Amino acid sequence: MSVEIKIPSPGESITEVVLATWFVDEGDYVKKNQDLAEVESDKATLTLTADASGTISLKISEGETINVGAIAALIDDTAEAPAQDEKTEEPKKETPAKEIKETPNETNKDARDVKITPLAKKMLDEKGLSVDALLDKLHRITSKDVDTLMNMPDAVVTNKPTHQPRNEDRKKLTPLRKKLSERLVHVKNQTAMLTTFNEVNMQPVMELRNKYKNEFAEKFGVKLGFMSFFAKAAAISLGKFQSINSMIDGEELVSFNYADIGIAVQTPKGLMVPVIRDVDKLSLAQTELEIARMAQKARDAKISLEEMSGGTFTITNGGVFGSLLSTPIINPPQAAILGMHNILDRPVAENGQVVIRPMMYLALSYDHRIVDGKDSVGFLLNIKELIENPGRMLFNGKNPLEQFILG
Repeated sequence: MSVEIKIPSPGESITEVVLATWFVDEGDYVKKNQDLAEVESDKATLTLTADASGTISLKISEGETINVGAIAALIDDTAEAPAQDEKTEEPKKETPAKEIKETPNETNKDARDVKITPLAKKMLDEKGLSVDALLDKLHRITSKDVDTLMNMPDAVVTNKPTHQPRNEDRKKLTPLRKKLSERLVHVKNQTAMLTTFNEVNMQPVMELRNKYKNEFAEKFGVKLGFMSFFAKAAAISLGKFQSINSMIDGEELVSFNYADIGIAVQTPKGLMVPVIRDVDKLSLAQTELEIARMAQKARDAKISLEEMSGGTFTITNGGVFGSLLSTPIINPPQAAILGMHNILDRPVAENGQVVIRPMMYLALSYDHRIVDGKDSVGFLLNIKELIENPGRMLFNGKNPLEQFILG
């Protein structure tokens, strides 16, 4: 009996995928739940798994486009598992050194290229050594050897560049990369995108992180990073600046009273943006755990379309690649995106004194059709204030002492 392996649906709007990579060959015996292949849609990468054990029959070639629900392969579940081959390698026989014979016609290229003086040849013969054996011992060239060569009157030193062939590598764009390209061009052409900048002193967050990172890792099993602080600061700020937590739907402006924040993740398949739901209601630890879980799913190509849909705001961190400053592109149909960058020690003025602080440039790109300049600047300043005073995040951005005194 043959078991059909069909293409699953990555989402309601997707009707076809590309069979990217087979992990097995035709005729291979596979086990139930074994990964068989990867398929790519314009939004995600999915893995085909075996529904039964048996012998695989490949039906679709790599790179071929196939409709959702179509048969990608067949498994003959009546086939028996192959017996394990117990192969033992026989030890290689080593030829004793005294059995190795040298003939004048069997010298290697190195030996033929070496010029040897009559006296040196006589010394080798007396000692019973060959030119090849001598070359094997000369495995290192010292500076003295180079000086000797350069000072020889008849030395000819060449330093000609090696000419490598000029090749081109062409391959078809993956559906994910193609869709990403289309979306980026759409954003550029269909939005009034502007970017505002600010800088933030990372010392308070870095001191907190260094103080509690070991206890945090022991308790929760993940490292305490910077992204969770920015996600929480963004969630609080989105509650204060509703226009940034909005989108245009036709002729209507839709605003949200929750913060579903997308975190851009670089994966082997390209950029993906998993969405962390209700960040405004999560603790810092819960936020960090969700970021780590979703990022790993994206890198492992195990993330679903639903887990990348419906975000109201996005954060991207070019600083992990060394970026000092950039203008991130909005993730449509959202109104804005926050860009984090590299942390560098820079001189800044504090209380009339020049001090060195770990500083990060922040960038907020926004759709000017929805967001006014005042709100964009205020939103970024609010994030700066929260990162530089992280204790305020416990009181929804308010000063703890002011909250204590005034209620």
